[in-house]
Amino acid sequence: MRRLLLAGAMLAALLVPASSAMAAPTGEFVNFAQCPTENPSVTACLYTENTSGYVTTGAKTVPIKNKVILQGGFGNSNPETGISQFYGAKNGVTLSKTPQPVPGGLTGLVAPSWWPQILRDLFNETINNGFTGVQATVELAGPASAIKVNPGALASGTGTAISMPVKIKLDNPFLGSNCYLGSNTNPIQWKFTTGTTSPPPPNTPITGSVGAVSEAAGGSIVRFAGQRLVDNSFATPGANGCGGILFSWAVDPFVNSTVGVPAPAGKNTAVLEGNSELADPIAVKASE
Repeated sequence: MRRLLLAGAMLAALLVPASSAMAAPTGEFVNFAQCPTENPSVTACLYTENTSGYVTTGAKTVPIKNKVILQGGFGNSNPETGISQFYGAKNGVTLSKTPQPVPGGLTGLVAPSWWPQILRDLFNETINNGFTGVQATVELAGPASAIKVNPGALASGTGTAISMPVKIKLDNPFLGSNCYLGSNTNPIQWKFTTGTTSPPPPNTPITGSVGAVSEAAGGSIVRFAGQRLVDNSFATPGANGCGGILFSWAVDPFVNSTVGVPAPAGKNTAVLEGNSELADPIAVKASE
């Protein structure tokens, strides 16, 4: 009898349609799978795919070669500021942690003579074994709610469209797994515009782009193709945690001198180029 009951339960599970928890947006709404549509405060879903651009921190420029995704949703705009509350992606990956190769890496660098011998030997061993490549990964420096979106500025090219606190992780066998520029308590503050920046010198203004605007899915989706988000008004803090707990006191200054940080506002630039989509969360949910 027990075997019959178990077999019946298994058959019933196979015949029952997939639950709503397993459902996902379909058709033109597939990019919005991680939009928190179950949150009644969400009035728009956002999916931004950045495929090119670059980030300059002090003396080092890293081109964006691997796709970076920003996704989630936001609510109604504040009538006074135009800013909307942001809500993170359902899977927790609001800003994808996408490594970008740092041009030059550690190639050609020499261990400082003032380092202790054990640290110089470790550095030389890393270089001699060919581990010269460095990866840079932009991460959110705080919760998704720290992101601010101004839909009006995004579409008009006037003012700050998207702002977020970030930190940049530098990965290399010698630098260790906790080497960062910026931190949760002292982040890099990006304030992107699709218009023209007003940076302090010596940076000069650069111009973004709203992109080509079009509608899809009967007006339930608005697309910005060829969007360009720019900011060259932010400061970059110095390195922290490089070389691990034992050697960060020595390796952090080494990274600072190599990258040219701390770098005040006017010596840093971030340009994100790609496509953005906004969607009605009700239509996204209905497509499942």
